Amino acid sequence: MSKNVVVLDYGSGNLRSAERALTRAGADVSVTSDFDAALSCDGLVVPGVGAFEACMTGLKGVRGEQIIGRRLSGGRPVLGICVGMQILFARGVEHGVETEGCGEWPGTVGRLDAPVLPHMGWNTVKAPAGSVLFAGLDPATRFYFVHSYGVRDWELRAGDGFSDPLVTWAEHGVPFVAAVENGPLMATQFHPEKSGDAGATLLRNWLGTL
Repeated sequence: MSKNVVVLDYGSGNLRSAERALTRAGADVSVTSDFDAALSCDGLVVPGVGAFEACMTGLKGVRGEQIIGRRLSGGRPVLGICVGMQILFARGVEHGVETEGCGEWPGTVGRLDAPVLPHMGWNTVKAPAGSVLFAGLDPATRFYFVHSYGVRDWELRAGDGFSDPLVTWAEHGVPFVAAVENGPLMATQFHPEKSGDAGATLLRNWLGTL
């Protein structure tokens, strides 16, 4: 039986490519800003394109931060993509402006220190042992990135009997967080929906966790 997945529509763009990719991966997908639908679905995807501040404003406009928080408190899966991953962190700093994020993870999204920005195109990642998202994928597999900002320092240490999140890294000028697997909360800085067969495999792996 296919899983019911909602792609959260909060005005961030890039919704239809995510919808198509998830449908091809075998999900029953709807694109909506409806609070109850986003809260009750099997899996919630939070996309994001553009500026951190604009995405947070749009997210709050549909009470998206509440949806994410309530889903996670009940152990219900959420997948963030690109800026949809970035807004899960505590804060974003763009052009000297600091914006509060969802705060699901500590850390700051800042401008990458690289000779060429944006980081646009295909790049490899370094996934940790035990990764579910990258299961079955060759370490040389490339994924599609488009961004100038990222998280360069991973600050969360679980401890107290909890497992540390699995953090995948990539490099463009400097190392940055490319993906996170943290119980029901997972996210990718790259675009799986634009990453061909590799992205399709990753999305199927995520659907398998629902």
